[in-house]
Amino acid sequence: MKKLFGFFIIVLSFYACKESTLDADRFKSGVFEIPEGKGYSKTIITRVDSLQIEQYEGKIDTLIISWKNNFNYTLKMTRPKNAIDEELIHVKIVSVKDNSYEFESVIGRSNFVSKGALIKISD
Repeated sequence: MKKLFGFFIIVLSFYACKESTLDADRFKSGVFEIPEGKGYSKTIITRVDSLQIEQYEGKIDTLIISWKNNFNYTLKMTRPKNAIDEELIHVKIVSVKDNSYEFESVIGRSNFVSKGALIKISD
């Protein structure tokens, strides 16, 4: 019964993602915002090719973004400042709306899942 339930959840999540694939590439470049809240300060993100530049709290970080598919990508700091910055950040898009998505992220092999939202503000 557990296997059947697990299979049902996987099929349902695949179907939910499938509905949103009409223009999933729209999140691969442009300017985005992560609103303040849910453990995040307001962050402005610019994505160009394989780079993601983040501006927050007067700081700027540059990361390499690698898309696995339309719903999963990894981020790697270009200039890590400490051991945790050297770890990959695994991001999973869990729901998509017109110009935004909700995500879950995990640093390295941590069990801590961080949740947030990203809004596209311009191309």
